[in-house]
Amino acid sequence: MLPIIAGFTDYLTNERHFSHYTARCYGADLRQYVEFLAGEANLEVVDANEKVAYQRTLEGGSTEVAATIVPNTVTKLICNATPDTIREFLSDLGTKDYSAATMARKIATLRSFYKWTLRRGLTRSNPMTAIRTPRQAKRLPKAISVEQIEKLLSTPSDRDVLGLRDRAMLETLYSTGIRVSELVGLNFEDLDDAGEALKVRGKGKKERLVPLGMHALASIRRYVAMVQGDARYTHWWREDGSGKAKPLFVNKHGKRLSSRSVRRKLDKYLLAAGLDIDISPHTLRHSFATHLLDNGADLRSVQELLGHQSISTTQVYTQLTHGKVQEAYNKSHPRAESA
Repeated sequence: MLPIIAGFTDYLTNERHFSHYTARCYGADLRQYVEFLAGEANLEVVDANEKVAYQRTLEGGSTEVAATIVPNTVTKLICNATPDTIREFLSDLGTKDYSAATMARKIATLRSFYKWTLRRGLTRSNPMTAIRTPRQAKRLPKAISVEQIEKLLSTPSDRDVLGLRDRAMLETLYSTGIRVSELVGLNFEDLDDAGEALKVRGKGKKERLVPLGMHALASIRRYVAMVQGDARYTHWWREDGSGKAKPLFVNKHGKRLSSRSVRRKLDKYLLAAGLDIDISPHTLRHSFATHLLDNGADLRSVQELLGHQSISTTQVYTQLTHGKVQEAYNKSHPRAESA
């Protein structure tokens, strides 16, 4: 990774508080951009030269410094990029059969990156201001029925630690609507048993308190009780004086679960329950929001529960519930349908 790209991803994690996974995704998009620029200019990327170019650019506050000292670098090409440079890169991406969503994400990455370079004085202008993001067809979030939810949640065993853990995780995802990254980030201390709530750290490390439903809380209690009775997990729940946060959901070795592990567990239970394998942890979040709105919850409350910064992000769920409202209207109003 070029120093200028590493500087940007460090900014994302340290100042913007993005997750390491998200920062890596931005870095991957920018590495593709670097490969394109190097290929077009027939340049071999030399780490030492790129490091000097970036450092001189930082010190001088001008792309001309890097251009003068180390002219044949990708760092120089990045800092001197024009809208035509970006268009050529996007044209190259267009030959790779990416989806509209992927193309939009790559453009968004470049947009964030060049805003950062401009603020840092690495560039004199932002080439992305002349680039328009192509319009995408709106995709409605996928939700599943209450009956399917019930079938899924009843699938994990309640006779062993790992089965109870999996049931507690699935119950928590549906009961709270939290993201899977927020789920695996939960610590034992985040459980407010008396208040029947969880303290959740969302995007940008913003904290919010979400209520726990009766079934989810009961599942977590049973899981915690069994773990505390299992000698293999003594180090997890007993205070060891280290001051380290203790993860709530752990693997068989007592270590924090990853988001990928949660997805694998979900896939296992989807197969066992005979449900669509394309259902994801995020589908449970969508279902949580949809079912709340179906049953009369107001949009602002759902926004707060989901941790959305903007109400417009939450409004997409109203499109899912509109069909049911229309159906109820057609069935109930005496002049709703033509004879």
